[in-house]
Amino acid sequence: MISVTEAIRTRRTVRHYRPDPVPAATLDTLLELAMEAPSSWNLQDRSIVVITDPAGRDGLTWATDGQPQPQEAPVMLVFVAETEAWQADRSDVYEAARRRGAWSEEFVTGFAAAATEFQQGLAAHGLLREYAVKDAMIAATYVMLAATELGLSTSPMNGWDEAKVKQVIGIEDRPDLAVALLMSVGYAAEQRIHPGRRAVDRTVFRDRYPAANP
Repeated sequence: MISVTEAIRTRRTVRHYRPDPVPAATLDTLLELAMEAPSSWNLQDRSIVVITDPAGRDGLTWATDGQPQPQEAPVMLVFVAETEAWQADRSDVYEAARRRGAWSEEFVTGFAAAATEFQQGLAAHGLLREYAVKDAMIAATYVMLAATELGLSTSPMNGWDEAKVKQVIGIEDRPDLAVALLMSVGYAAEQRIHPGRRAVDRTVFRDRYPAANP
């Protein structure tokens, strides 16, 4: 077991993987931890499509223009942002909160109305996708840190064609769903050295962002 601090400091993005499969129990744990991630208004408006089948990984190789991760990693995760999740039935979310003693009936009633009003405001400003993608990205960050603790390596991937990815996972006819991120998961076949980060005082500011240089 390693600490969160150790996971943050030791995690590296890995592009090349051994063919060793990820044990089912380990993968289940990883996915359960991913779903512990917070989401706006607890909408849980993000899903993960888990791809282990060679045909599916071949499809993601096509969708990523031949990048090595889908070819080599035994597991690929596609993080899906559900932009219209706020309009779906959320009674199970509220019931779970009631059962745990986290939310009172009064709170649920007020929360549900406020959440709907907030989402309607997002819709009016064209921001539903942005908020759902943010929630999916938080879940992806949980995956990277949990994977490190479980002895796995990951690579959050850019450079993919969204239309092709949606075709591979069977949602090409769903405009309400967006692809937020692809991530490879497996056992590293390479050792990556930390390239370093800028000094904190270069990127962290107190109270206000600094004025631009004249």
